[in-house]
Amino acid sequence: MSDLEVLENIGTDAVKRLRKQKLESGRPFMINSKELPSKQSYMEYPDKTISIVTAGLDSRSFITLRKLSEAEAGAIRKQFDLQ
Repeated sequence: MSDLEVLENIGTDAVKRLRKQKLESGRPFMINSKELPSKQSYMEYPDKTISIVTAGLDSRSFITLRKLSEAEAGAIRKQFDLQ
């Protein structure tokens, strides 16, 4: 395994730990994706729902654009290896 792959794995593991900590503490976790339009992200909530959100006018809040179906949420978790 190359040094770059080792660093990539360390980074991925750190993000997965952060996600788990945030969800377990009752806070949402943002999932950024190049597949979404600019300024949009997925927001995963502790109740296992995922919504597409965009930043609010104050840049500290989010506006929900659409809540994903259970199947869509599962596909996003699979795509980002967040099972």
